[in-house]
Amino acid sequence: MAGTSSDSQRTIGQKTWELQNKIETINSVDEIYRYDKQQQQDILKAKPWDKDPNFFKDIKISALALLKMVMHARSGGTLEVMGLLLGKVDGNTMFVMDSFALPVEGTETRVNAQAQAYEYMSSYITSAKLVGREENAIGWYHSHPGYGCWLSGIDVSTQMTNQSYQEPFVAIVIDPVRTISSGKVCLGAFRTYPKGYKSQNDEPSEYQTIPLNKIEDFGVHCKQYYSLEVTYFKSALDRRLL
Repeated sequence: MAGTSSDSQRTIGQKTWELQNKIETINSVDEIYRYDKQQQQDILKAKPWDKDPNFFKDIKISALALLKMVMHARSGGTLEVMGLLLGKVDGNTMFVMDSFALPVEGTETRVNAQAQAYEYMSSYITSAKLVGREENAIGWYHSHPGYGCWLSGIDVSTQMTNQSYQEPFVAIVIDPVRTISSGKVCLGAFRTYPKGYKSQNDEPSEYQTIPLNKIEDFGVHCKQYYSLEVTYFKSALDRRLL
């Protein structure tokens, strides 16, 4: 009987979490999870983001990738943690199909991405392809414990470098402290503008509270990037795994 009660509580907890974060159930599982290698190669060849710095408008994140990111961010406590995103693009939408943690040392003010983290990243992607996962690295994520979802000066510099060498690439920021306090995942997805680019939108895309000790860093860099519209999805398989 006790087992049934705990199972029921787990089910209610999962449904509540999915409702709060508006996770959409995808019926046509095969289509969204199918990786069309030729389509991805054609997009990489065309590079539409070079002509339009605001090319990518939306990002769709699988519930499983989201849960892995949130759990990793929470495990770091007050330290920043970092991980990688696997996925694909379709038109001006980015899809995050999976995420994994990187063995990176974090501090309260920056993510220290060491050489072994990139070696780990490379070997992980190679191993994933060996078991039939064709998705490429499509971005990185890291946590901002307690100070909101935005890009610091170091984050902007890191993302600009990533976009120079690994396009298409996105930066996701998660605040595990605000996630726990509100019950809704505090997450933002961002892309940087090329150096010297003047954004037509002078205002940050959404209002958020920035701690006083971070406000200067936010203000100096907030016009160097823009945010993508974030939605979440899950399949019948995700439901079983979750």
